[in-house]
Amino acid sequence: MNCLNTHSVRFLEKNHDEIDLFEIMHYVWTEKYLVLASTFIAVVIAFIYCMTAPKLYETSSILRPTAINDLDALNRSEVYKLPPIEALDKVGLRLQSYDARLNFFKSNPKLFEPFQKPGQSLEQGFDSFNREAIILDLPDPKKTENNKYIKLQMQYPEGVDGVSILNSFIDYALELEREEISADLKVIVDNRLSEVREKITAAKSNYETEKESRIALLLEKDTIKRAQLQDELQGLRLQMRVARENRISELGEAISIAKVMGIKRPTTPSSLSSSNQIMRTEVNNQTIPLYFMGTDALEAERTALKNRTSDDFANGRIAEISKDLKILNSNREVEILNQRKNEDIFLQNIDPLRAERSRLRSINTDMKNLNLVAIDRRAQEPLGPIKPRKALIMGMSIVMGLMLGVILALFRQTILNRRNTARLKVLEAPLTVNRDTVEK
Repeated sequence: MNCLNTHSVRFLEKNHDEIDLFEIMHYVWTEKYLVLASTFIAVVIAFIYCMTAPKLYETSSILRPTAINDLDALNRSEVYKLPPIEALDKVGLRLQSYDARLNFFKSNPKLFEPFQKPGQSLEQGFDSFNREAIILDLPDPKKTENNKYIKLQMQYPEGVDGVSILNSFIDYALELEREEISADLKVIVDNRLSEVREKITAAKSNYETEKESRIALLLEKDTIKRAQLQDELQGLRLQMRVARENRISELGEAISIAKVMGIKRPTTPSSLSSSNQIMRTEVNNQTIPLYFMGTDALEAERTALKNRTSDDFANGRIAEISKDLKILNSNREVEILNQRKNEDIFLQNIDPLRAERSRLRSINTDMKNLNLVAIDRRAQEPLGPIKPRKALIMGMSIVMGLMLGVILALFRQTILNRRNTARLKVLEAPLTVNRDTVEK
């Protein structure tokens, strides 16, 4: 019995269904050197890991919506609308674009040499970088627009210039977005200018058509007027010629009558009558026949009429017609219309189109200085690596070492207790036999 551990015996005498916390603590304290050794080993292993594990650093940059006045010049162009929130979204999509990242990766081979492992293709090296290095953190869409932001994080191993990569990538994405906006703006402005030019060309074409139509109407009106005057002139001349021929015939009859009556000089009916009083009464009530003019006067008039080459002077209307025909030889309004040199000034309702053309031509499509977003924080050199987390690892190693030591201590005590229980059973057997013999 002396060789048995007293504490072990007391432990065995207790109910096995009960756990004595103080006894467990006592056993752990008994094996304190084992616990300390386990803890020391765990701390040493953690320390070696912290010293040999590759260091991983993290840097980040935050983008926020730019001020309204930064996009005012673009929005005031009235051809391209870009609110600050939409500009931030466009930049976010560009930063998230696989194609943009791949082109940036290809255009900066020196920055990405650590990501290019031997035997890997360019696309494989980029895929590793794109999947693990850059993380785009977007805000909760339920938040208000005033709290909207874009956070771009990059985790990189030691030896990689992650700050330069992240800042350069943001600048590269912004430059791509500016170039795209410039290209879109230029296309829109060119399309608007083409549309305005087509409207101006259509206005010019309409003006030319209207001018030609007006000239044609004026000339047609002059032609009709000229034809009417010429017809009237021909009719008057024909009328005057017929009247002259009739007068000649009438004079011929009068001359023959005058010859028969023996009237050579102009006379009156009263001079041929015996009763002057009766003849005067008849003369006053009747027209004097032409033959009373006498043959001399009648023949002289007939000769003059036959020798006449033109009857125009005999009618004042012919002179008026000649004047009108002379005026119609040249239409001054048509001449002025044909002599117009700068016809643009005569175009109607074209001033707004000219103003729009001038305004579109004055729009600056170079957006290289456009502030699409506000860089709230650029990437900076981190104060230390994020991995391995030495304090956390060392603290966990201590806890794990203590836990492992306690488990080993309890396991060792369990084994010892089982051995002591077996020895106790062996010693108790002779004592039972002796007690039975005494009783008998």
